Amino acid sequence: MLIHPDRLFPAEPATREVARRLYAEIRDLPIISPHGHTDPRWYAENEAFPDPAALFVIPDHYIFRMLYSQGVRLEELGIPTKDGSAVERDPRTIWRRFAAHYHLFRGTPTRAWLDHTFATLFGFAERLSAANADFYYDRIAEALRQPEFRPRALFERFRIEAIATTESPLDPLKHHEAIRQSGWRGRVVTAYRPDPVVDPDFEGFRQNLARFGEITGCDTFSWNGYLEAHRKRRAFFREFGATATDHGHPTAQTADLSRADAEALFRRVSTRHATPEDAELFRAQMLTEMAAMSLEDGMVMQIHPGSSRNHNAALFGRFGRDMGADIPSRTDYVRALKPLLDRFGNERNFTLILFTLDETSYSRELAPLAGHYPALKLGPAWWFFDAPEGMRRFRELTTETAGFYNTVGFNDDTRAYLSIPARHDMARRVDCAFLAGLVATHRLDEDEAHEVAYDLAYRLAKEAYKL
Repeated sequence: MLIHPDRLFPAEPATREVARRLYAEIRDLPIISPHGHTDPRWYAENEAFPDPAALFVIPDHYIFRMLYSQGVRLEELGIPTKDGSAVERDPRTIWRRFAAHYHLFRGTPTRAWLDHTFATLFGFAERLSAANADFYYDRIAEALRQPEFRPRALFERFRIEAIATTESPLDPLKHHEAIRQSGWRGRVVTAYRPDPVVDPDFEGFRQNLARFGEITGCDTFSWNGYLEAHRKRRAFFREFGATATDHGHPTAQTADLSRADAEALFRRVSTRHATPEDAELFRAQMLTEMAAMSLEDGMVMQIHPGSSRNHNAALFGRFGRDMGADIPSRTDYVRALKPLLDRFGNERNFTLILFTLDETSYSRELAPLAGHYPALKLGPAWWFFDAPEGMRRFRELTTETAGFYNTVGFNDDTRAYLSIPARHDMARRVDCAFLAGLVATHRLDEDEAHEVAYDLAYRLAKEAYKL
């Protein structure tokens, strides 16, 4: 078998039996995917995916970052360059190169997701390798030509109840408009990701501000007009189902400046190249401003700091953002979040969901914070925490202090559409294994474990994100 029915379950027989019983009750629950990065064009146009390489390799930095680390050039994998220079165009060649390096993924969550997808969607029983690369390619290519492999059909096959894409305030949301006009009943919502007009270090920041003003009709080079532009775009995003904002800041730093100081800071960052100190302070202030707006309009706020983004300057210059070079960095949450929490941490009508790459902070800082402040929840996914050992560590590091109900279930952070069921299945199995251990050691009754398993797989994410 390519995938074992007891994968990720405990080895001890009695505990494994408990995990099996828990999993059997939740394995087929609908998927809530409130923090994703799939392309809304897929659902709007509902066109067939072109080929296996375009579906699996080219859009997925989990795959090509590993190959790049072993000396495979991104051009050889068909990754588009910023200047349009030549890259490999033959999808079969790209696929063969990927298959020849499949051994690199041994022991990784990427391997588990891929094997799950290959087995459950395409019926493969033999592991991918250079020897069977063409067999794999031909079977997948043939399947992709069938109606049941169109994006909307897969949406229904995957039992996706709701999925969020992520767009910037500069996006016209034309694909979301097309979805709405089509009459299709699948629930695809957007999420408001304001980084291009909030982060002074974002490429083209001042040009982005100008475009922001053109879109909204606001004077986005004045502090009042800039804030009003955000309110207008947030309202526009809510028309297309948005229930959440999403903020990818390098740190968790927040600030609560006086109005005069905030205006002066905005003048500096919007009219000239910002110093590193001004850029950090402006991002910090804008997290607090976004929290204030969330309290006004009810949108859930997500922050995922602790990432040194686009760390590989050469790849960023040649290929752009999201090339798999987001590297974890140490983050201070207790002091960094205090200005925001002083204002909004006790608000019961405001929800702040925290993700991080710095897993050492969970037991030391984040679980105690979430275990106290009503506004704060923990999002157990994003890189470390969409891997089985990371998921297990997350439960171990947070449950004793924050419990299960100060977390928001599982959130798949994916650009790879076909990996969504695999990621949720992995999370459900890991959570059932963890709960089975609590039952086996008499820290939780099995009826309670069944309730918690349901909540982690479905209810908590649905309720936290107001879906």
